[in-house]
Amino acid sequence: MQPDVRAKAPHLFGHSPRLTIGRPGHADWTAYATAYDLLSEHNPAYRELLSDFRAFLTSIKAPGLVYDIGGGTGNYAEIVARSFPESEIRFVEPDPGMVRVAQAKLATRGNIRFETRSLEDLSPAGTADLVICVHALYAMPNQQRRLADLRRLLRPGGLLYLVDLGREMNLSDWRRYLFTEISRKHGVRNAIRVFWRGRPIARANRAILEAQRHGIYWTHSGEEIATSVRAAGFEILRQLPVYRGYSDLLVCRAGQ
Repeated sequence: MQPDVRAKAPHLFGHSPRLTIGRPGHADWTAYATAYDLLSEHNPAYRELLSDFRAFLTSIKAPGLVYDIGGGTGNYAEIVARSFPESEIRFVEPDPGMVRVAQAKLATRGNIRFETRSLEDLSPAGTADLVICVHALYAMPNQQRRLADLRRLLRPGGLLYLVDLGREMNLSDWRRYLFTEISRKHGVRNAIRVFWRGRPIARANRAILEAQRHGIYWTHSGEEIATSVRAAGFEILRQLPVYRGYSDLLVCRAGQ
């Protein structure tokens, strides 16, 4: 993959972003990968996303084939692997640093195949029962084409679990929120330690905001992403704002 715009989370604390080299907001993503789970662990809004995903998995039959697109450090793949140990999981993440972290985390899971590539480099199979794409689409080039790529991975009737950052990141708002939550649970000193260790994430967040403001990363309303999803051949089964209103969650079914 060429180093274009692509990601799996808006990251004060979700999945994995990356920016075009030479454009506004280049970051050290390998350093970011090592710190990624630190703040995810301490971010209640991110934990709520994981809880919703666990609840979603209890509502479906065991999938035969699952794609985790832009899998970041493997948090969602880990949940699927634990819930459905017989399913085949293809973990697709273009950043080598993220893949290394995910491989270490998921080393005991024998049903995951790792692919260090981008979505547009996949050969569509049309056989997946479930595709997961969390905090990745907004940072990919040409979202409408990428939604069509996601559709082509799925069999008719297959499910897409999509979460996407749509609104511009307010870094001051996130800092206040996280510092308050961590201080309340662990004390002010520990909150300071967490923020100090999470400096790579703070740098990545600034890069994401800059990319949003320059039009490199996609921003959208809930209505806009719903329109794009339907145009790609999906039926929306459930939609709601998540991640403190910054993101949209859509559960979709692939049409015929």
